[in-house]
Amino acid sequence: MDKKTEEFYERLKVELDNSNTWPAEYLFKFIVPTDEAKIEAVKEAFNCLGAVIKTTQSKTAKFTSLSVDVQMKSAQEIVDKYIEVSTIEGIVSL
Repeated sequence: MDKKTEEFYERLKVELDNSNTWPAEYLFKFIVPTDEAKIEAVKEAFNCLGAVIKTTQSKTAKFTSLSVDVQMKSAQEIVDKYIEVSTIEGIVSL
């Protein structure tokens, strides 16, 4: 991970800690190319966490958005999830 990315995640962690009391509900939003393997990879990352996952396909069906509503224990856990899913090719975290 490059220095700029590390700084981004560190800022995100500080902001999350300042605005939440843990544990807290958190809404992750992602866009991935419409590919069942990529969609399943995102779902698998949140498996066993009790997440509510909603998917919506774009009008052209080229992309799928995923909204993941889940109870998280800490800001670090959120940052770790973003880092975990960042390995999925073509994913955009919102």
